[in-house]
Amino acid sequence: MIDTLPLLQQLIARPSVTPDDAGCMEILCDQLQPYGFDAEFFDFEDTRNLWLRNGTSNPLLVFLGHTDVVPPGPLDAWDSAPFDPNIRDGYLYGRGAADMKSGIAAFTTACQRFLSNNPTITGSIALLITSDEEGCALNGTVKVVDKLMNRNEKIDWCLVGEPSSTNKLGDTIKIGRRGSLCGTLRITGTQGHVAYPHLAENPIHSFSKALVELTNEIWDQGNQYFPPTSFQISNIQAGTGAENIIPGNLDISFNLRFSSQLNETSIKKRVHAILDKHGLNYQLQWRLSGNPFITTQTKLADAAQSALQEVLGYRANLETGGGTSDGRFVAPTGAQVIELGPINETIHKVNERIALEDLEKLSTVYEKFLINVIKT
Repeated sequence: MIDTLPLLQQLIARPSVTPDDAGCMEILCDQLQPYGFDAEFFDFEDTRNLWLRNGTSNPLLVFLGHTDVVPPGPLDAWDSAPFDPNIRDGYLYGRGAADMKSGIAAFTTACQRFLSNNPTITGSIALLITSDEEGCALNGTVKVVDKLMNRNEKIDWCLVGEPSSTNKLGDTIKIGRRGSLCGTLRITGTQGHVAYPHLAENPIHSFSKALVELTNEIWDQGNQYFPPTSFQISNIQAGTGAENIIPGNLDISFNLRFSSQLNETSIKKRVHAILDKHGLNYQLQWRLSGNPFITTQTKLADAAQSALQEVLGYRANLETGGGTSDGRFVAPTGAQVIELGPINETIHKVNERIALEDLEKLSTVYEKFLINVIKT
């Protein structure tokens, strides 16, 4: 039995705050090269990317993950040091324990056991690991996928090891994700004294009616795969801090998580129409984080469901909720993409953790998944 815990402890001990890999990828190379994986590094600017592949034929199954983690926050709030993996009461604590070094460790050891028992396979197995998922995601998976496509290396199936589970391990498989479109909006007014409002123009007041309309807008009704599109203000800032000054500018950040009923162009058109309707003087910058994607083909999800049933005794719910993942960069190539990983209760929190029992079970699920997908 190849245990997953020692590998996860090694990975957590590396303080790989995005976009720093902190040596995690070398650990993975050391683990998998003896099992026939060839390693390539694709580094872009401050981001490290690792492509580990066993085999040269198709079909190609890829395990997708990221070694970078979010900052730990205030260290004195942790019960143990965030980069000192600590076992207490049946849990392993540390930054990345759930998001997502446990997924990486579990599919690494699953590959080791699978290939030990099946040294000859039909097709290929690969790991695509980036250090740029928690950050801007500009130099990570998206660029590696482009490079692979340019050399005709096509991904057929992709399992993302993100923490998809909600209440118990394996209760949820993500078969898609909503799109994410961000806007940075500036409303320009005229600064002045609060006692002389006729000599100024308050951008907060000017924007108020448009804000109500944007937040009350019914963007769509969703569909069988996605909930309705939502609009949320994430940041709003105006003023100098003084009580007697009407601000000259209002800055707003907002996000739309959108279903496949909409696209980037249609959303932009509707937002601009609302702003223009109210006669606002504004500048608006857009950033598309990712388009919605959905895997309706059943082979990959069925293989995961069978593995869950065999190891855990139950099947998962198929969902598309939550944030974005790097699966959004793989799905447009035509690959089937699903996400299956540990419980997400403590991700990005102080005292992030994973149950030791869940860690080894997850690795076994991935091993059974490999058996169900790869021909030997």
